[in-house]
Amino acid sequence: MGMLPLWKSGEEVVVDVSRMIRPAVDSMKPYQPILPLDVLSEQLGHPPEMLVKLDANENPYGPPPSVLNALRNLQQELPIYPDPESRRLRAGLASYLGVDISYILAGAGADELIDLICRLFLDPGDRIVNCPPTFGMYPFGASLAGAHVIDVWREADFGLDVNGVEKAVRENGTKLLFITSPNNPDGSVIPPEQLARLLALPVIIVLDEAYLEFSGMQSVSSQVPKTPNLIVLRTFSKWAGIAGLRVGYGIFPLEVIEHLWKIKQPYNLSVAGQAAALAALDDHVVLTERAERICRERERLADALAEIPFLEPYPSRANFILCRVIGRDAAELKRYLAEEHGILIRYFDKPGLTDHVRITVGKPEHTEKLLSALHTLSATAS
Repeated sequence: MGMLPLWKSGEEVVVDVSRMIRPAVDSMKPYQPILPLDVLSEQLGHPPEMLVKLDANENPYGPPPSVLNALRNLQQELPIYPDPESRRLRAGLASYLGVDISYILAGAGADELIDLICRLFLDPGDRIVNCPPTFGMYPFGASLAGAHVIDVWREADFGLDVNGVEKAVRENGTKLLFITSPNNPDGSVIPPEQLARLLALPVIIVLDEAYLEFSGMQSVSSQVPKTPNLIVLRTFSKWAGIAGLRVGYGIFPLEVIEHLWKIKQPYNLSVAGQAAALAALDDHVVLTERAERICRERERLADALAEIPFLEPYPSRANFILCRVIGRDAAELKRYLAEEHGILIRYFDKPGLTDHVRITVGKPEHTEKLLSALHTLSATAS
């Protein structure tokens, strides 16, 4: 005798999907990404070529010609799955970093690696320490894993509260500590002596060096093989100008990376991303020169912004400048620049940053257009 059906044809099936959603996800707030250029163009009524995009810390010079050539020569590779271990890219990174290939894992942006780290270490109810204001993907990844986020807020100048971090780690049984140098959104760096203090804590430290190439500092990647609780994350998005291809990488202790290989998606990095990143490494001299050009423009922009009466720029070692807005509404400043001049900047509507805007360093002509708009607004208000 066959099995009886659980329902009859024509019967309404009622499923309460909301009760099946994981509580950690149900209570999460979504991450707010930057809108793409075509969408912003349509919203603002400005042609895309007239917009000055200074809101997402992208490289205004884009990739070097070698990257474009590498992408043009992918006809044979496109029908084939990519190398799941990104061997050629990792070998290039090993040479570039001076770190053995066995410590390196490539990902679809550093975001994927943050997600993998959280999946590897965090069970529901575990704890991480986060140091806001900072990059929003750290608490995002932890919350997705069902972990608790302990915020140790930065000082008024955005420096780390090292005493507070030490206290939070020791009192809460924390598994992960996420820190960024240079930090996003302010561009401050972590002094070596502070990092040494943090590495003495019983916690895995994830140091995000996404903006390192603009800082004038040396990466601490070489310390990973001899430091069992240090993970370093890097990216090609900013320095190499290929944010649209999503290529990041991490340097991990061997005891960590062996487990990451188990849980990453088999073909996580596309053939296009691998080819572009490898070509960028081959052209690293050109990219370094462009980064230096951006740093020079950053200093010029910072000096000019300090002359605007309603802006107070913070020192930055990244490719952006955070400014406190004084005597006017920061959200309104963002709207004015976008709608009246087609200049896109970032406004943060969250604690500690509600009166702040962040401006990506663009080309000199982008600086001139921004300053002209700011001076016009200043003259109108006075």
